[in-house]
Amino acid sequence: MRIKTEAPESLTEAADRLRELTEELETELRTKTQPRKIDATEDSRPALVAIDLGAESCRVSLLRWVGDQASIELVHRFPNGPLELGGCLRWDLEGIVQGIEEGLRACAVKLEEGRAGQRRPAIAGVGVDGWAVDYVRLGPEGKPLGDPYCYRDERTVKAEREVLSRIPAGRLYALTGIQQLRINTLHQLYADITDGIPVGTPWVNLPEYVLHALGGRCASEYTNATHTQLVDLRRRDWCEEIFAAAGLEIAAAPKIIPCGTRLGRIGGSLGRLPAFRSTQLIAPACHDTASAIAGIPAEGDDWAYISSGTWSLVGTVLDQACTTGDAERLNFTNEGGAGGKICFLKNVNGMWLLRQCLDSWQQAGGAWITTELIEAAEQQPAPEVLLDVDAPDLLLPGNMPQRINAQRRQAGLAPLDESPGAAPVMANLIFHSLAARYAEVLTSVARITGKKLRRLYVAGGGARNVYLNKLTAQKTGLDVSCAAVESSTVGNFAIQLATLEDAYDPEIGVKADAVARWAGVLAGAEITSP
Repeated sequence: MRIKTEAPESLTEAADRLRELTEELETELRTKTQPRKIDATEDSRPALVAIDLGAESCRVSLLRWVGDQASIELVHRFPNGPLELGGCLRWDLEGIVQGIEEGLRACAVKLEEGRAGQRRPAIAGVGVDGWAVDYVRLGPEGKPLGDPYCYRDERTVKAEREVLSRIPAGRLYALTGIQQLRINTLHQLYADITDGIPVGTPWVNLPEYVLHALGGRCASEYTNATHTQLVDLRRRDWCEEIFAAAGLEIAAAPKIIPCGTRLGRIGGSLGRLPAFRSTQLIAPACHDTASAIAGIPAEGDDWAYISSGTWSLVGTVLDQACTTGDAERLNFTNEGGAGGKICFLKNVNGMWLLRQCLDSWQQAGGAWITTELIEAAEQQPAPEVLLDVDAPDLLLPGNMPQRINAQRRQAGLAPLDESPGAAPVMANLIFHSLAARYAEVLTSVARITGKKLRRLYVAGGGARNVYLNKLTAQKTGLDVSCAAVESSTVGNFAIQLATLEDAYDPEIGVKADAVARWAGVLAGAEITSP
């Protein structure tokens, strides 16, 4: 572009010319830096990487194409879990970042395999999703000030009470549409004040921090931001009233961006690898549940979902938030979804119960293989009395068989054998109790939203549990189908593909129909592990 240097006739003319030059420069930069728009009919499509952060393990997956067929490979998986440090539960941030970088380098190697003498391929995009509510505090240069707290740390028990004394739960729900949970970012940020962290210290949620650490600008993706309980439901921006009531500083929060926004390019040593020479960092639905729901290839309006993992997220997709009295009373939440949709759902305890029991049985010297335990549980008779799976004590870590028996004793029931040899009986109780709770929640979903539900999609790790899904079908009366086990990965990729084909609106981000189309394309993809 050639810039004219003739003197303008007036200040107004100069200002107009400056605006024109700015627009021309922005257009030229976009043309040079943005990837070529994808033609959905092409045989050659871009390779992508999806990073899924999990509370038990993190995954780095590579999407490649053979003709018009997608192939997804789980290239690297590494364990994750909170550490007890100084009496607090925290995440090993350095370990998470190192594991991700290792996975990205492995993806680069995979992409080079079998390419001798051919043009070096490149990865077009990297997206990160993960669990919500937890965040990283940042120093002056955007570096982490320490390992972030885990949402299960009990410091928020007191913080929640104090926050609700400052702003009532009903007002919070009217402003945000978000269910009241002590783990929400709002209560964690308030707890930081007691811990002596200055309220003006910048913070960013964990998936967006990873994008930032890889070279992207610091931001808060909308679907993940809604889960903080700090976003105004109608303005889709940080709620000044809540920040003020809790004594928090809104300036410490990152700017909210729509789902599918490009945040820059991979930098550092990774950015110097040929595979990452022009890789865009893309914020998918950074909340893994929103990505998982985006990965369900469903049409129509008669379906519900369970995103089944550590938590079970049970609900349906709406065009507008639902904040009726019943929705508030039953503690339903309205979280942001891809394409400007609303994920109307309720948190239910999930595979956390079984995982914690398995850990206890292993410590007692009786390790079980999960698939074998599920098969053994299916041979047990149905329990006469079910658990309250959402009881607060069952959300805490450690000693789960004892916690389950404590609930039974409180109800006047005989305790179950807690030994590893009797594990199928306790596992059977967990599965029946979860299925019954799912049915109860879905009945409420249908009544509150007015939907006539006929189909139920189970996404995530719980899709593998054939016995639990059979019980769920029996108790709900719905046609149960299994979406991808790695549905958050599929949704992550679908959103990236929609972004790269410019199916993006500045207000809502990626368009819902484009994401659904790509989810359908990826639905038949084979997902392999090394």
